[in-house]
Amino acid sequence: MHRRRSTGLAAIGLALLSAVVTASSAAAAPAAPPDKPQVLASWTRTSVAGYNAWAAARADQSAWTAYAFDWSTDYCSSSPDNPFGFPFRMSCARHDFGYRNYKAMGAFEANKARVDSAFYEDLKRVCNRYSGATRTACNSTAWTYYQAVKIFGRQNPALVG
Repeated sequence: MHRRRSTGLAAIGLALLSAVVTASSAAAAPAAPPDKPQVLASWTRTSVAGYNAWAAARADQSAWTAYAFDWSTDYCSSSPDNPFGFPFRMSCARHDFGYRNYKAMGAFEANKARVDSAFYEDLKRVCNRYSGATRTACNSTAWTYYQAVKIFGRQNPALVG
């Protein structure tokens, strides 16, 4: 009788210890807010509003700590950040943000085309600052960068994202 009671008490003790360890682990690493997918989607839209919202959040990353976003970037990877003097660096940073965070959420394939399209729209907005032949050259370069990520972004994780 004592042996059976001891075994039962030991099992209860182990269960309680397990619950305490699990609870303390959960407290140490809180889950991201449930609206993380919506926030990420709003920051990776093709619109200038999506870009501006992402840029504002990037400037104040500490306000978004609970979301555990990956803000790291290598900018335009192995391509020039400012090809022919066109400042593509921030467009590449937002593209990296989309790729890295959708990959971390396991939602990359479902969102890759939109993130790539947002990248192209960002690049074209850069080009809209120019006129004439300079704008044409910028748009051609933007198209090349877009085609590279569209075609190779899935196969080469080091390529812009």
